[in-house]
Amino acid sequence: MKRHTLFACIFIACLSVNILIMPVAAEQLLNEDFQQPFFAKTVDFFEYARAWAVLKGLPKPPDHWNANVYMTYINQSGFQLVYAGLQDISLAQNIDLTIPMQTILMHYKTQEDTQDALVASSFLMVMGFNDTDSSLHTGSPDKQDNLWASFSLGINVTELFPDTIFPAFNSGAEILELTYSTDTGVDTWEWGMKYKNLTALWITIDQTNEENTDTNRPYGLATYDELTFKYKLTLSDGTATLHKDYTLGQMHDLFVFGGWLLIWPIYNHYNSTGCYRYNAKVSDETVYDFLEEHEVSMSVVEYQKVILLEKATQTVTSDGDDVSETEVNCSDSSLLTYSEDGELICDTDFRTKPEYLLYNLSTTDPTSHKAIVRTHDIEGYAKKRDLFKFQTSFQQYIPLILVGMYPKLFQRAQESITNIATADCLYIISYPNYGGYKIDHDPVFTAYYAPIKAFDFFSNLKVPLMLTTIVLLVIVTVTLIRKRMTPSIP
Repeated sequence: MKRHTLFACIFIACLSVNILIMPVAAEQLLNEDFQQPFFAKTVDFFEYARAWAVLKGLPKPPDHWNANVYMTYINQSGFQLVYAGLQDISLAQNIDLTIPMQTILMHYKTQEDTQDALVASSFLMVMGFNDTDSSLHTGSPDKQDNLWASFSLGINVTELFPDTIFPAFNSGAEILELTYSTDTGVDTWEWGMKYKNLTALWITIDQTNEENTDTNRPYGLATYDELTFKYKLTLSDGTATLHKDYTLGQMHDLFVFGGWLLIWPIYNHYNSTGCYRYNAKVSDETVYDFLEEHEVSMSVVEYQKVILLEKATQTVTSDGDDVSETEVNCSDSSLLTYSEDGELICDTDFRTKPEYLLYNLSTTDPTSHKAIVRTHDIEGYAKKRDLFKFQTSFQQYIPLILVGMYPKLFQRAQESITNIATADCLYIISYPNYGGYKIDHDPVFTAYYAPIKAFDFFSNLKVPLMLTTIVLLVIVTVTLIRKRMTPSIP
């Protein structure tokens, strides 16, 4: 085993000790919850999964697995949305990790054929990259670039380097509570989650490795002020619009590993005051200087799957490019999903807000820059399953939400949305101008559904209503007759 691989094992093992996360008070997730117009609660999702997994043909999660998840649910006019935001997850006893995982499921009837549609959208990770001389797409990560998967963990690593002063690693998730309003005459819900003071392990990934041998290795350790997800859903006349606002906070510490001295790793610790090695200052180069010099950029990786109960789908750009066949630049277009007979099911629009805001905290006003969006080869990321152990362990049970939400789609969801390789598209939103400062961006997703009107609801109930009316008339008539026949008593 190579030394860097051995160090990776030791390093990750050390990341799993002395974790200080306050336990979250979890409620039960019940099937009856999905009959409400909306709800929000924190649940132990694996507890819910254990109750249903065996009955639905999934392996039962081990009893020591726990995942505290903030769930919101909206059920209005024939449109259903459920959101699952992970607060912390434990796949080993007494080890809780704060890992940003965000999943949204939407169910609705399509506008024309009124067939059942299910949309699954998931945040996979934050990824750093550096364009190389052989880069295929400037300003966007590709397999010829230096790529660093950023896995955010709520950890304490002081025992790995006992003589090093690390910044306080006290990652945690803060819930942005669900709110509902009709102030503008449109039904509007807002919610989200803020991961504070995140510690992220940067792993170098090699997308050029066709044999898929283990070439991943730790590159460094970074801390961000925050990683925040805000969602705003509006429903109006058969159109559901979901604004997804991403905020990646300023980086304030970066540890870069550079080799070995006997059994001790050599690393540089960059912060806002300079560069340090084992507490000794070695230069005035700050974390922002380092990121600028090495032209490090950031990106957000997401994937999406659309399922119809009875028909196939196809996802293309608004320019007509089929994203299943090639990597496509869709910065100035949308990703449109159609049924096999040409009905528009949903779209993800990157033109609504094509620029992102970069907040250099030394200045008063943010600067705007062009965001670059590309679809990517899904297989290259699907092969890295070991990197996404926590994500895949959680995602494989997401279809169980449909047991309460819409059981008819459970089997189709189990076959389709539990594996990254089966996604319709995997897209990366990249932010070429970075420098370690705060990023804010807001892509828009739209679903086209057939709203259920009040008269439709009652027309479906016309037979029960007639029967109820007849029964009530009989009761009233019998009561009046009996009253007339009963002699009055002075």
